[in-house]
Formats: sequence, C-alpha cells, structure tokens
Amino acid sequence: QRPCVVRIVSRSRVTRTMLSSTALRTLARRAASSTSARRFASSGAGATSRAETESATQTAAYLTAGGALLAFACTSQAGKQTRENAPILSLPHHFDQEATATLGFGSTKKVEEAVAKTEDKFATYWPRNIMILFGPPGSGKGTQGPKIEDLLTIPQLSTGDMLRAAVAAKTEVGLKAAAVMKAGGLVSDDIVVGIIRDRIREPDCKFGFILDGFPRTLVQAKALDKMLAEEGATVTKVIELQVPDEVLEERICGRWIHKKSGRSYHVKYAPPKSMKVGADGKPIAESMLDDETGEPLMQRPDDTASALVKRLKGYHSETVPILDHYSPFGVVREVNANQDLDTVWKEVEGSLGRTK
Repeated sequence: QRPCVVRIVSRSRVTRTMLSSTALRTLARRAASSTSARRFASSGAGATSRAETESATQTAAYLTAGGALLAFACTSQAGKQTRENAPILSLPHHFDQEATATLGFGSTKKVEEAVAKTEDKFATYWPRNIMILFGPPGSGKGTQGPKIEDLLTIPQLSTGDMLRAAVAAKTEVGLKAAAVMKAGGLVSDDIVVGIIRDRIREPDCKFGFILDGFPRTLVQAKALDKMLAEEGATVTKVIELQVPDEVLEERICGRWIHKKSGRSYHVKYAPPKSMKVGADGKPIAESMLDDETGEPLMQRPDDTASALVKRLKGYHSETVPILDHYSPFGVVREVNANQDLDTVWKEVEGSLGRTK
C-alpha cells in the first residue's frame, strides 16, 4: 500500500534535522503493551472477540506512534518551496520509507536490528530501575502501580503471582515451594528470593521492575539486596504511600472486588453501576455486580474493621525498619496518598525522578 505523506504549509523555514525511526518503532512497541493500549482495546474499540481486541491494541500503538511522527514532522523537517514560493514541510524520501515500516505498514530488518542493538546497550550499560512500592492496605498501590508501570515501561511484580507462576511452570524453585505448601508450611525467604531471581532474568525485566508485596521484613530486604548485588544491581527507589489509619478503615471496609480480573470498586468512591442500597443504608450484596461482566463481586475476608487493625499493626512494625534500612542510600520517597487521585499521581510521578 502506498504510504501517505503529510504536507504542512508554513510561513517560516525550519532547520533540517534527522529523526531516528528506531525511536518511533520503540514507541509503537511500548504503546502496544501498555495499559492504555489494553484499555483502548477492551473498551474503546468495543471488541467482541480476541482477534478484534488484538487489532484494536495494534491500532492504539499505530495512533500513538503516528501522532509522534506527525508532531516531529511539523517541527523538525526542512521546508520545500512550491510554485507559489510558499515553503511546505514534508518528510525526506528515505525517512518516509523507514517511518512507514516503523508504523507497521512494511518491514525492515535494519530497523529491527537497530532497536535490538539500542535496547541491549541500555540493558547492559545503564542501571536497572528497581523499585519497591510500599503502602498499607487500601493506600492505592493497585491504582498507582499500573501508572508507574506504564510510565517507565517496566513490569510490576507481585510475589503471589510469581509464586503461583513458578509452581505452575514446575521450575526448580517452584517445585520446592509446591512441596512446602503441600505440607502446610510457609514458603521460606530463600525460596521467595529464588523465585524473584528467576523472574527478573526474563526479557521484560532487563530495564527494571517494580516489587509489590516484597520485602515485608528487614531480613527479606537484606536477602533481596544480596541477591541483587550478585546480579550487579541494587534498589534504586523505594516509594511509600502514606494514608492515616482512620481513613483506611473507610476505604477497606467499603471495598468490593471482581475476583477474576482484580477490578476494584468502593461503595462510596467508585460504586458499581448495579449497586442498590437497603433500608439500613448499606449496599445489597446481590446487587454488587461487575460493570463489565455482570458477575458477582466479593469482599475479602480480611477487609473488615477488626482484621484491619491487626494488618496495620503488622504493616507498621515491619515496614518502618525496611524504610530505615534504605533511607541512608537516599532512595526513599514518601507520598501523601490521602488526596484526590490526580494529586497523588503528581506526587508519585515527581518522586520517580533523580534527586536534585
């Protein structure tokens, strides 16, 4: 298919610059795997089949990269004169061909090789972005974590998910964990660290990762540090989401979840569309249904006021020593998570940068 070249009329001459098509290729790939693209595919495209969902995800990537291409074309390409002597901005022929392949309308081995070479260089010589996300139950880790994941394009790793995946894959460490759990015991720190070691060696972790739910104790933090040191890495950022205990009770006790997807609702802040309230002012359990599937929602057994007191006591006693452990390295950032979501995200985003 013949590529479409955007031509834009301008009254001023722009200095000719070169734009690497590998940057756009990377942008398209990142967009295709981002949460934003997945949301576009699942909701905006109205997909009814897997094929349609994948198509919509690819479309989201093309729109993102295409927008960047248009923006760069408007600002960085040379002016060409028309018969009326008005300068017109257009893409150089060689760049147009490479950009066409970058956006998925063609293929070029050189582009793929350039991307791989650049990524390998960053993975080898730049420090990995290794983050730990802390926060008491109901502090918003499930909301802020995916946003950080999208911004930095590094995966958020849950110890529970990693443990289940290792057991299912029957890896050496996974088999050890399965044996312990079958016997009714608790999985040791050594096994958990081993599972993390295996997981972070996968390709999607080569630029970094976000740990959620680990370490929970100072002993685990030191074991993590030792393992990372053997990998030639170290923790680069620790973010703690802070919310007063009295506020957490309202957040936790009003929380309902869709078990299969993990979608979270709140009777006050984000109620499902189907929610109905009884005479006592409390939601009717039968009316609590997932907006997307219509399946019943549930409350976690420990999302109660009495259970929360115990959970918070454990969190504070275990977390403070970990924060004190990492503070001397200048990597700890505290975020006031008792604000509206946009303000909380601004603080989180600001905490991700290097110390000035």
